[in-house]
Amino acid sequence: MAGQNNGQPRRAAIAAFIGTTIEWYDFYIYGFAAALVFGKVFFSSTLDPGIATLLSFLTLWAGFVARPIGGLIFGHLGDRIGRKTTLVITLVMMGVATTGIGLLPGYAQIGAWAPAGLVLLRVIQGIAVGGEWGGAVLIASESAPRNKSILYSAFAQQGSPTGNLLATLVFFALSALPTPEFVTWGWRIPFLLSATLVILGMVIRLKLEEPEDMKRVIKQKQTVKLPVLEVLRKHWVIVLLAAGVLPVIHVTYFKTTFALSWATKELGYSQGTFLGIIVTALVVQFITQPLGALLVQRMDMRKAVCLMVLPEFILMPAMFFAIETKVYWIAVVGMCLATIPHSMFYGAVGGILARVFPAKVRYTGLSLSYQLCSLVVGGGTPVLAQWVLNSTGSITGVAIASALYALVSLVCMIALLNRTGFIAAELSTAEQADIGEVAEEENRAPEGGRKTVPVV
Repeated sequence: MAGQNNGQPRRAAIAAFIGTTIEWYDFYIYGFAAALVFGKVFFSSTLDPGIATLLSFLTLWAGFVARPIGGLIFGHLGDRIGRKTTLVITLVMMGVATTGIGLLPGYAQIGAWAPAGLVLLRVIQGIAVGGEWGGAVLIASESAPRNKSILYSAFAQQGSPTGNLLATLVFFALSALPTPEFVTWGWRIPFLLSATLVILGMVIRLKLEEPEDMKRVIKQKQTVKLPVLEVLRKHWVIVLLAAGVLPVIHVTYFKTTFALSWATKELGYSQGTFLGIIVTALVVQFITQPLGALLVQRMDMRKAVCLMVLPEFILMPAMFFAIETKVYWIAVVGMCLATIPHSMFYGAVGGILARVFPAKVRYTGLSLSYQLCSLVVGGGTPVLAQWVLNSTGSITGVAIASALYALVSLVCMIALLNRTGFIAAELSTAEQADIGEVAEEENRAPEGGRKTVPVV
């Protein structure tokens, strides 16, 4: 991955951070609203509250179902026309959909059209974020100085806890409203604020340059007509392994969307109290998350991953039992400790996965892997957890499921690193292949008309 000597790496990292913050803010406020009010606002009041909450979580899942579509569409565009333009489009789409949700009438006003409209706008959100993550990681990692791509990609990853923190703080502030006002209009404020944030993100992204890796692909006419076919034909094993790496990052929906609903509706926590616990955990995530990128940059990545993931087998299940005590400080400690392992993993995983695909199909491969996992695991996490809770009346099954997420991620990551390279300072197999293509292109150039190729 090529670096640049001017200020582009820093600008790209900051733009990736701010852009993903806005996108994830939009995505996370939906999760909070789904847990707190959508069952009441967009579904019939005659439904059992538990069923209404489950249906609300199913609309949340609709966004995750749409994310692979966004990954395919914007992965294709990102590998054909470049990262910058694609990221501008995803940001506008997300802003329009989120603002639309804030203006959507409820079930009492338009009946069944209300949940239908909600699902449609959630699908648009999903398509947008499906194309956002891969592009943001690449705009940062491909612009980074040599051998620092994983560290720079961590800037894009920081957008997730920051967006989540902003979403939580807004809902925390609104929790001071009386319940009738919050259900009637207060929940809409976070969605309408999105329009202002999108304008800020647009100004920053329009000033970016295309990364050198993508400039080289376009200049040498190495773009692939249908990147998804190339990925599925030549790199399908890598896609499956990369998707299998990611379940552990989705445990965040156990501790935010599901836990918020469970704690406030079943355990008696007030909305403001539990949102305060989540805010504390998100601050811990923001602080500890970059440490994962530092760890994998400095040691055998397989050992680093084991150090990050193995504690999750104990800490995430323990979190649920800590919350169940209904003792505030125990719940805070339990959630903060459970946050550290998967946060560090998330800080590193974007940069790791960006290394495993060739530059000409990197956007598509990265997006397809991430969104495939999101489809199967991400949106289904609160649905699965709520179903297990409804069926058993116990949190034990949910705790076991959270540990299984970590197990799948650890096994797939070790297999992926053994196949593609496990030393961050060395070129991965995909990066070595890119260098081989550059050399071949130079050799094919006419004598006296050699092309200047950037250092990879």
